[in-house]
Amino acid sequence: MILVADSGSSKTDWLLAIPEQEPLQFRTDGLNPYFRSEKEMVKILQEQGSDMVAHAADIDEIYFFGAGCSSPDRHEIVSNAISQVFPKAYISVDSDLLGGAFATCGHEKGLCCVLGTGSNISFFDGNDVHAGKHGLGYILGDEGSGSWFGKALVTDYLYGNMPEEVAVLFKDDYAIDKETVIFNTYQKSGGNFYLASFSKFLGKVRDTSYGQNLLARGFLEFIETNIKSYPQYHKYKCHFVGSIAYVFADELKQLCESNEIRVGKIIRKPIHDLAQFIANRDATV
Repeated sequence: MILVADSGSSKTDWLLAIPEQEPLQFRTDGLNPYFRSEKEMVKILQEQGSDMVAHAADIDEIYFFGAGCSSPDRHEIVSNAISQVFPKAYISVDSDLLGGAFATCGHEKGLCCVLGTGSNISFFDGNDVHAGKHGLGYILGDEGSGSWFGKALVTDYLYGNMPEEVAVLFKDDYAIDKETVIFNTYQKSGGNFYLASFSKFLGKVRDTSYGQNLLARGFLEFIETNIKSYPQYHKYKCHFVGSIAYVFADELKQLCESNEIRVGKIIRKPIHDLAQFIANRDATV
């Protein structure tokens, strides 16, 4: 059996291919090695993935694509954690950028963008990704991501820059003050998840001028900082993966088109396309 995983910072989607049966789907918390230790990952797999672990004896191969898995030392942290739970399986760990590229580009060249809790971009040459200078995380980067929009919403609210009618709605949904935000952002772990949790509010106000302006500001910052950093971006389709890109696809497409960016796939979760790509690739080897 083959187990494929797509992991963001917030959650991990797993798909187990079983011969002559419908694949089984599982979900656990994210296994980003920048935010989780090896010990924490093992605990997550054992406690949240118990139904999946029940098949451990029959799983021969595991292909894990995750946020934060862009270097060999980070690969090792994740691989060591998975091997403790699935000791018999061959384990491959790669970045979520490569997984997103496989799911969207297939074997064609293109740009693959991640717009979820965090954001990133890479160029896919048809075989491998070429990561650029982006992916600086929620403090230094993550333009247009859930954490970026959450930060903008919180600061607008605390600074008193929200329109009154929007601020009333925000206050009804989130009982926050300056001290609470500072504590959860700077002193507790998972500040990026905390900030990204506020991005759900955008769905409530997306049709207001405030919501539209904020979406435009975030997506344009991603376009200018990330996509346009590739001089030949006009030549290739630009694909998007992640909940922010998927939920606000209409606004994203409009801004891309006005900036002469050719939009390809926009998918919320790459796990099904990714698992199909792995299955087809293995079948041709």
